[in-house]
Amino acid sequence: MGTRRGRGLLAVGAATLLLTGCGGGDAKAAALDKKQATSVLPDAKAVPGWRMYMKPDAQEPVPEYPPSTCVARTKEQRKTACDPVTFWGASAFSRKSDRTTLNFWVLAYKDEKTADAAYDILAEWYGGDRVGRNAEQVEIGDPGAEHVANRAAVGTMAGPGTITQIRVGTTVLGISTGTTGRAAVPDKEIEAFAAMFAERAQQAQNGEKPSAAVPGS
Repeated sequence: MGTRRGRGLLAVGAATLLLTGCGGGDAKAAALDKKQATSVLPDAKAVPGWRMYMKPDAQEPVPEYPPSTCVARTKEQRKTACDPVTFWGASAFSRKSDRTTLNFWVLAYKDEKTADAAYDILAEWYGGDRVGRNAEQVEIGDPGAEHVANRAAVGTMAGPGTITQIRVGTTVLGISTGTTGRAAVPDKEIEAFAAMFAERAQQAQNGEKPSAAVPGS
């Protein structure tokens, strides 16, 4: 299920020390509206060196267009993890130099308890071998209240891939990388993405405009 930390607290991991524009103040677990959920998603400024091909965008789930990033093993689990989603969205990037893609998604919930229950179900789905056979956990510091990251040598794009999931207060965040090349995105980069994304979610829940970003290349 990954690593669980104290409820509602956002400890700053080693990678966070590299971030720019990080907010301060006490950690909160506030429900996000559509605009705030969109603002959590990284934009081009947050991940320099990557080309954005899907702009940050969040929406309210509707029956004919449910959250595609919310997947569970059973119908009952989907009711717990996916039906309560208030807003969801994604942003996506690519890097031609090593034929790698980078995807972020956010699932927002009405309160921390609902997000916590959803995280456990989603971690069961996205954890382990979901990214590819013989996946191994990746150490990503200590972002969010709960987190898990796994890498497989052969992912969905035929090269190394990773899937990271983080819960920050009332949100569950996801990050995936994939490549048609041979080189995996290094652990330190995965750690920096996780710290940055978790900080943006916390900034939004603190009522701030998310500004966390990873260092420029």
